[in-house]
Amino acid sequence: MGQKVNPISFRLQVNKDWRSRWFAPSKQEYVDWLIQDLKIRDAIENKFATRATIQKIDIERAPNLATITIHTAKAGVVIGRGGSGAQELKAQIEKIIQGPVRLNIEEVKRPELAAKLVAENIARQLERRINWRRAVKMSALNTMNAGAKGIRIQLAGRLGGAEMSRSEKEIQGSVPLHTLRADIDYNLTTAQIPGAGTVGIKVWIYKGEA
Repeated sequence: MGQKVNPISFRLQVNKDWRSRWFAPSKQEYVDWLIQDLKIRDAIENKFATRATIQKIDIERAPNLATITIHTAKAGVVIGRGGSGAQELKAQIEKIIQGPVRLNIEEVKRPELAAKLVAENIARQLERRINWRRAVKMSALNTMNAGAKGIRIQLAGRLGGAEMSRSEKEIQGSVPLHTLRADIDYNLTTAQIPGAGTVGIKVWIYKGEA
């Protein structure tokens, strides 16, 4: 049996980096900071849950400052009118950390090449009762047109409101999961479909060798 490993953690220090970068001086601080990281990520994700905008959140800590970098497809939505959204978010994060925070917002130039944004986009379409085959094929086509070397999308659940759950996948190009130097982005998300339960969506995007 093959051992299923998250493609991002599998490539740490090869061509991927940690999403949280800090070193805790004691066991208790490690626990506290880890809980804070989870709360920060949840707060940011929940704030923009209705729109597929957040690609990833990087957290870096220095002795007297925490730097939060939000990679988003729609920087204007996160910043808000006159920067009000960013200020509100910064105040919310400072309340969690109980210390000074620097908030950076970086725009993702090609959202079609971000696995999380592709997966969330498919999930929103399924929740709006759009045909799953059309949603998957169009997403795969857009990603390939954006310059990806390959994409694999896998859905599992009661697709199309069927009585029995099943698994379906769409593969275009090549996705070499066993090649460590391959730059592969991966994400797993869930679509909540009224009357049909949940559908799991996995997306792998191969961007070439790093």
